[in-house]
Order: sequence, then C-alpha cells, then structure tokens
Amino acid sequence: MSFVFDVVSKVSGTMSSQRAKVVLSLDAEAVDSLKEGANFKKNREDGICYIIYKDKITNVVKACKNQCKHQGGLFIKDMEDLDSRTVKCTKHNWKLNVSTMKYVNPPDSFLQDELEVEILNDGGLQLVELSPVDPWLADPREPVELQEGEVKVMYLTHACMELQLGQSRFMFDPWLKGPAFARGWWLLHEPPADSLDRLCAADLIYISHMHSDHLSYPTLKDLSERRPDVPIYVGDTSRPVFWYLEQSQVKLTNINVVPFGVWQNINKDLRFMILMDGVHPEMDTCIIVEYKGHMILNTVDCTRPNGGRLPQNVDLMLSDFAGGASGFPVTFSGGKYSDSWKAEFIRNERKKLLNYKAALVKSLQPKIYCPFAGYFVEAHPSDRYIKDTNAKNSAEDLNALINKVAPDIKTWTPKPGAVLDLGLALRDLTNSEAITNPPASAKIYKDSWDFNLYVDELNSAISSDIFKHQNWTQFYYNWAGFQNYNLVVRVIETDDNFEPLTVGYDYLVDFLDLSFPTKRPDREHSYVEIKNRIGVMRYLVLHGRLWDDLYIGFQNYISRDPDIYHFKFWNHFQTELPVHRPDWDQFLLQETSTQQPDTPLEQPDTSPEQPDTSPEQPDTSPEQPDTPTEQPDTSPEQPDTSPEQPDTSPEQPDTSPEQPDTPAERPDTPTEQPDTSPEQPDTSPEQPDTSPEQPQPWSYCVVL
Repeated sequence: MSFVFDVVSKVSGTMSSQRAKVVLSLDAEAVDSLKEGANFKKNREDGICYIIYKDKITNVVKACKNQCKHQGGLFIKDMEDLDSRTVKCTKHNWKLNVSTMKYVNPPDSFLQDELEVEILNDGGLQLVELSPVDPWLADPREPVELQEGEVKVMYLTHACMELQLGQSRFMFDPWLKGPAFARGWWLLHEPPADSLDRLCAADLIYISHMHSDHLSYPTLKDLSERRPDVPIYVGDTSRPVFWYLEQSQVKLTNINVVPFGVWQNINKDLRFMILMDGVHPEMDTCIIVEYKGHMILNTVDCTRPNGGRLPQNVDLMLSDFAGGASGFPVTFSGGKYSDSWKAEFIRNERKKLLNYKAALVKSLQPKIYCPFAGYFVEAHPSDRYIKDTNAKNSAEDLNALINKVAPDIKTWTPKPGAVLDLGLALRDLTNSEAITNPPASAKIYKDSWDFNLYVDELNSAISSDIFKHQNWTQFYYNWAGFQNYNLVVRVIETDDNFEPLTVGYDYLVDFLDLSFPTKRPDREHSYVEIKNRIGVMRYLVLHGRLWDDLYIGFQNYISRDPDIYHFKFWNHFQTELPVHRPDWDQFLLQETSTQQPDTPLEQPDTSPEQPDTSPEQPDTSPEQPDTPTEQPDTSPEQPDTSPEQPDTSPEQPDTSPEQPDTPAERPDTPTEQPDTSPEQPDTSPEQPDTSPEQPQPWSYCVVL
C-alpha cells in the first residue's frame, strides 16, 4: 500500500489471500471481430484457451476457460447448434451452453466458472480470474442449531446493521448522522435513539468501502471521542478505505486491513471473510460472516461481488436494491436530456435492477433475504428537482418480486430498530415472532437534518486564501496528475441553483497537455462543461477530496460534446487522485513571494455558440436573460451560498424507500453502460469584464 498510518495495520492469515489475475487481453479490433455466439481465443504467452460468448442484441459478453469440469477435456464448436451457444467436450461429448454457463448434457450437472470481463476505455477487454474462486469453502464447518436469542440482527439505518453473535457484537457501515457525498445525500430513516451507544459498544466494525454513506466521518468522529480503539476491519483495496483519515482528524487507533478471501477468526465460533467486487475491485468489497457454521452474506453495493461467484443457501443475505447513486442522467443537460427522457431512462434502469436482484437472490437461494443500503433522500431544499427526478426502487417491490419467483425464500423489509432472531426464523420461516418491529410510537422517517451545520462547513472553503490567486488552478490540476487525454473541460462555479456567479471562477482545462487556454483549441477534441456549486467544489479542491462528492452527490450539472462517457477522466478524479492533499502552504508561499496582485481576465471563448440547455430548476427565481456579466462592486462581497431553509412542517416521505447505484458513473446493472447518443453542450460564452475596477481578491471570473 502507498498509504500506511501507525493506526492502520495489515492482517494476514494462514490461508493464501485471494488474487485477481488478468488471463487474456484483447484490443478494440479483436473485440470488434468477435462473432455472435461462442468464440475461441488463445493466450499466446501460456497457450491456455478461453471461450468468449457475445450476444450482439444485448451486447452481453461472457467468458470461461476452455476446460470441461467433468474430466478437463477441451470444448469445440457444437455443429448441431445453429445459434452457436453450445460447445461440446472432445472427451465424453458433454455440452455447455456458454450463454448461461450451464451444462446441458448431462443436464443439471455443473455450472461453469465464469471469468470476469472488464471492458476497457479504448474498446478492448480483459478476462480476469479470481483465485481461488470460492475461498469460503476452505475449512468448512457444520452448522450447529442456534438457540433463541443467540443470533440477532438489528437494522439501524441505510447500510448499518448490528449483528449480535453470541457474546460478540458486529456492526456494519455505520452512517448515523450528517450528510453523505458533500450535501447531496441525507438519511431517510431515523436511527434508533441508542444507535451511537450500540456503535460504541461494538466488538468489531466492518466498513465496506470509502463512500461516505458507508464511511461516515461525522459518525466516526463521535465514535472516536468515546472509544477510539474499537477494532475496525476493511478490505485491502488498491485505494485505501481510510485514505482520508489523517486529514479528517478523526482519532481512530485500531484499523485493520485484511486480505481478500481469507477467514479472520474472532473466536472459536465466529469468523468473517472479506471479498472484492469484480467490477470495482479498487474500491468495493462484500463480506461473509459465519457463526457456528451459519453464514450471513452482505454484498453491500458490489456490482458483481466476487466476480459473480457467491455461496449458496446462506442463512441470511443482505444487498442493496434501490438504484439512483449516480449523477447520470439526473444532472445532465442539453440534447436528449429532457425531463421526459430522463424519467423513461430511470424507469427502465430501475426495472432492470429489480429484475437482476430478484434473479440473483433466486439463484443463490438464501433462507432469508433482506434489502438494505438504499435508504437515502435528497433532502436539501435546493435539491428538490433531483429528489423528484431520481426515482428509486422500493424494498417492498423487490421483496414482492422475490416472493413471486422464489416463494420458498423468506423476505424481510426492515424498519429502524427492527430485530430478526435468526435462530427462531431458521426453525420456522413462517414464525411471525422471529421478527420484532419497533413500537408504533417509534419515529421511522427523518424530518430534520441540520442542513446549516454541514453546508456552512463546506462554504467555509469559499473564502480560503488560495482562491485569491488565479494560479490555484494550475497548481491543483498538476497535483491531480491527469493529462495526455484529448478532452477539454470548462469548469464554472455556480450558486445553489447552478447559475454562474460573477464572483466565481470560469475556466478551461485542456487535458491533452494540461494547459489552461482562454478559448477552445482548433483541433478536434471532446468537450465537457461542468457547473459546480462553489462551496462544494472549493472544499474538494482545498482538501484534496475525490470528485464523488460532486458527481454522486448531485453537486454539478454536466453537458457533453459529443455525448460520450469519458471513463478515464472520471475514474481518475473519482478514485485515483493522490492520497495526500495539495500542499497549499507551499503554493501560497510561492505566490506571495513571486507574484503581483491578480487582475481579472477575459472569459474563455467556447465557440461555436450554443443555446443554454441547463435543466430547469423547480421553485427558483425566474430564468435570467443571456446578458453580459455585471461588474462586481468593489465593496467586500461574498457569494450567496447560505442554504435555503426547509418548510418547518415535516414532509411525510413516501413509504417506498429511496436509494444508490455506485463509483465513476456506476450503472444500475453489472453490464449497463451510460447512453452515448450525441447531445449539444452548454457553450454560451459569457462576455468579458472590461471594467478597470478591481474585484475582490478571490473573485476572479476566469483563470489562464
């Protein structure tokens, strides 16, 4: 790891850790040449052959080793199969349907181990193999009958569960207070009043990944003040889960990084294993907890947990369900991105996610299934458009679908404070006494969120001294380290309604050579315009935080020309920024010793001129005409970033919970890619400020 603190330790075990290995790579030309159906490809370095199945209608790509699970024979094309979905073993004529990875001759025999298919930004692909594929089978334990009250599972809020396992208390992903993703997500459910006490009494805590709805620094700050040495366990992801710990000034002293696919023994009865996500191995993880041979599987936010290979017939399975954890398409403007198009796209995506989750649960056949990790709401008044547009699945709808397709599986839709007695439930899945719901007087939904406390903290970055100097942009983007990519980005600082500020920065970055031109280059290039709320953007810049806060937190509006997803750019700024913040002290020292006071510069020329296509915000002041920007007054001026106060009468939320989707531009389903049809960006140039008067020192309209 590139990041190690004294309070963070790496844990090893007697087993070898699980590894992800690239076994075959194809360039874009080879991918384009893949025929519909089964394709046979050989790794020229080691001679091992693989089968790649391509469905040209759905664009689904699946892959496996060319090796029969019966006695290791090689497959060849089945000449009797006109659809090219079936391959035949040369040893005993066993047949494999590679579209489903099921053996059809003999039927109901084996399921072929799939390889993870990673589609690359340049159009190529990689086949990735996890080894071992099913590490939980190491050192198997026979289940021992549980006594009543011996294992209890309590739902607190969002992705936070407390497991009572004998005398041990295990807590998952505690987000109990404050917002997530800057100011974009707020808790939908009111945690039980004793939630923090329960957290502080935990014997161990698992945090699945670094997203702030799972790793909540406001929550952990309260924990650290009462019990800084509580054992916390995280997976050994390439981007350390606690990369921001030192800067957060949260004093936790017992963080343990564990290898993937290795049992961690807590006592003779209790152990757990952390597994990586097949789609986002750099960040996402899931966990298996085993107590006296009984398994609880929590896949959290993983898009394809453990590459799609998971234990079957576990006693309890937990997973996300809601979708909606992405700025796409809600915060996109121009071209096809009308409100009606967004509504139709979101409706289809949520339906796909619902069907995928139901199919996954049916295939794994857990005894009990519980949807969670989806109970968030865009509660801030300035985000009413986001809340109204970003529809999400409900846990009730998913459980109803599971009850239809897999009626033998018991489903549980939890409320804050509800408790599942696993021992009672396993004896009789129909026993209503196995679940204890909170009292009727308990508060289920939040109706206040302390907006000002957290928004004011973000907005405190606006007046930082670094923004008095135009060169902060060069310093910041050089620190970020992304270049040699033919993309020009215009960044515009705005108010809460995404209206440009006369006292905000408005600049271009050419990532081909990391320059800062005043107009778009003449060469052919991709162009993205990003309007960021000034407080959030400056807070991220000042503290070196990831851009997930902007994108997943709905804190920017985006237009693109052409309308394509730049994975390399977004992945870098959402997962690959340096783990240490920019050295702004050094920057200020350089600036004050070498530069004269800054003067305003002209607005960037983003010709050709296009009409303004920003999505209309509900309940805001009337749209202003396109006029030259006004000259700011020379008297001290601050941008209006104070949050709008919510209606004091509590709004009754929809009883259908609302929830996430995952990093970079995370799709709702494992194979879904963002829509790439063309759009027109917002490229209307603002008029240059020609007044000779000096604006406030941090309030420049543009930088070179």
